[in-house]
Amino acid sequence: MPYIMSKKTKNALALAIAITSITLILHFSGAIGSFELKAYDIFSRLLNPESSEGDIIIIEIDQASIDALSELGIGWPWPRQIYAPLVEHMALADAVIIDMIYSEPSSYGVDDDKMFADSIRKASNVFLPVFLTNEDRDLDEAGLRFLKDHSVKDKISAYASFKSAVTPIDELMSVAIGTGNVMIKPDPDGVYRRVPLFFSVNGLTIANFVLDHLLRNETVVIKNGVLLAGDKEVPMSSDQLLLRFYRGEEAFPKISAWEVLESYQAIQEGRAPNIDSEFFKGKKVLIGPTAAGLYDLKPTSVSALSTGVMVHATALDNLSRADFMTSVPEWIVVLIIPLLCFIICHFIIRHMSIIANSLFLLAVIVVTVGASVLLFSNGYYKNITTPFVSVILSAITASVFSYATEGKERRFIKNTFSQYMDNKVVEHILEHPELIHPGGQKKEISLFFADIAGFTTMAERLPPQETAKILHTALNAFTEVIIGHGGVIDKYMGDAIMAFWGSPLATADDNRNSCLAAIQCSKALDEINEEFRNEGLSEINVRIGLHSGEALVGNLGSDRLFDYTAIGDNVNLASRLEGVNKVFKTRIIASEDTLKGIDDQFLTRGLGLIEVKGKALPVRIFELISEKGEADTDVEKMVTLYEKGVSKFMEKQWQEAISIFDEVEMISPGDGPSSYYRAWCTELSALSELTDDWNIIKMTVK
Repeated sequence: MPYIMSKKTKNALALAIAITSITLILHFSGAIGSFELKAYDIFSRLLNPESSEGDIIIIEIDQASIDALSELGIGWPWPRQIYAPLVEHMALADAVIIDMIYSEPSSYGVDDDKMFADSIRKASNVFLPVFLTNEDRDLDEAGLRFLKDHSVKDKISAYASFKSAVTPIDELMSVAIGTGNVMIKPDPDGVYRRVPLFFSVNGLTIANFVLDHLLRNETVVIKNGVLLAGDKEVPMSSDQLLLRFYRGEEAFPKISAWEVLESYQAIQEGRAPNIDSEFFKGKKVLIGPTAAGLYDLKPTSVSALSTGVMVHATALDNLSRADFMTSVPEWIVVLIIPLLCFIICHFIIRHMSIIANSLFLLAVIVVTVGASVLLFSNGYYKNITTPFVSVILSAITASVFSYATEGKERRFIKNTFSQYMDNKVVEHILEHPELIHPGGQKKEISLFFADIAGFTTMAERLPPQETAKILHTALNAFTEVIIGHGGVIDKYMGDAIMAFWGSPLATADDNRNSCLAAIQCSKALDEINEEFRNEGLSEINVRIGLHSGEALVGNLGSDRLFDYTAIGDNVNLASRLEGVNKVFKTRIIASEDTLKGIDDQFLTRGLGLIEVKGKALPVRIFELISEKGEADTDVEKMVTLYEKGVSKFMEKQWQEAISIFDEVEMISPGDGPSSYYRAWCTELSALSELTDDWNIIKMTVK
């Protein structure tokens, strides 16, 4: 007798087909991709191994090392001869991999480079990186030969092709035993989870920085276009390796560079060292910066605060131990989805009990998540979010969705957003609620970072009540100014505030409004300080950084915590510009991108081209002083004279420039930019030869 499908089974099947279609559309469109990345991070933090086996060592150029050498009169950046004893002390290591590109001759002279090169030659175990780039820059014969000598000869697919490369100086290229591309890129959400392993430049195949050493000692090999680690094929997805980070805080043994230098010195003086050179025998050593301000934050799947050298160490560890994260084929996930949808729909349709359905749903979730947990713990990554989404969608009917009425949604939006944005912006969101759905969009925005200068030191010496009052008064005033000028308060970070214009509602005046808000905050601060003086409280100062550019903006929080925010390189740059105020002793710094098209509306003065840590191209910055016509005559006169001094500086007329900056300081005693340029003129005038980028201010700290 033929099987006759019941009506309930037919309904369950129809619903399963519909939900499967919806789930797969969400999956392949990338709509739930950001959630999947977050789920991957959660699994990594909970399930990955705690720490490495200890054969990979990280030598940290940390704050303690910088402070110790600073006390000896050696400032950052260090002379390269400082690295020589580090290399010599680790001569017994299998490899010393230095995560720094020495692309320019030492500012301390040729002898400095020679001492460093001699130590590398003697050790014969040092790898120096190159940085592949698509910039139109000439690659000299020595650089091309260096790349060719260390290129991968076997045929294998490359992640990307580049036009040129930034290489170490000739003295160092000639003594390094290997190299590789140090470039790593984050996932779309700014988190580093994977690294490409092979690249192409000028017809050559260049390995990842840490991979060159493993190819040399045949820990990994290439056979028939496939990369093998031992007898295991290295799992690649889009020519990238998915990293298995250690979740512990001490994932790898870390040693301060200063401790190594002390040990080296102890041996030279006949004393017992804390770390004997034999300790490094047979180990792989990575040297890299970890001090705040010396590196770009590179959040990983296990830590929001990590370093580039940690990412490289993880890649080296995964490859050398053949312990990778292997992705389960996507077609398996596609087959699982309809099965899950049908099982859940069929059960819920046939059972009216809320308790029974809830327990069954819970059991399916436990099994689904449990399978992912088991696989992940053993180094296999299966898509986590898509099956979970299919389970939830299958358990929800149209009536369940009806609770989320338009009125409830409107109340939520109004109650949530009116706290940190203007009512006009809130009304715009009410008209377009899709703008706050989970996920983000790339948008052109104007970014605002403000920080109370010296607040930490002040807080240490003031009573808590006084500290709280100062902080609350300042942040409250700044918040009202920002919202009053159409800005969105992104977040408060202790004594700092981040805001932006341009999302969710973009206007033609976003850049102008951000500048006006900064000026008004400065004025509000003057009023606050007067109030503080009358009350016997400590006065405060503020530093503000403004920058405009593309960023990922949207609801980038979790299921539990709504977080409408902006992330990306331009956000980081705006934050850096706030800190640059320390260098120039200014209050407001704005980038050229923010002032573009509106510079005639404000009184500004150019501070020059600045190259901040982590940005390949310099940025032109300005001090934002006031709106046009609002400044005192003396201030305008000072700005005119200052700009004349800068012109002389650019013409390399050092003494004339110094004289003009002296005049500026007579008009405005203690003027920061003039003092800075005066010192710079003195420094450059003492040099016999200038580099091509002599007029670019290089920021080595944040």
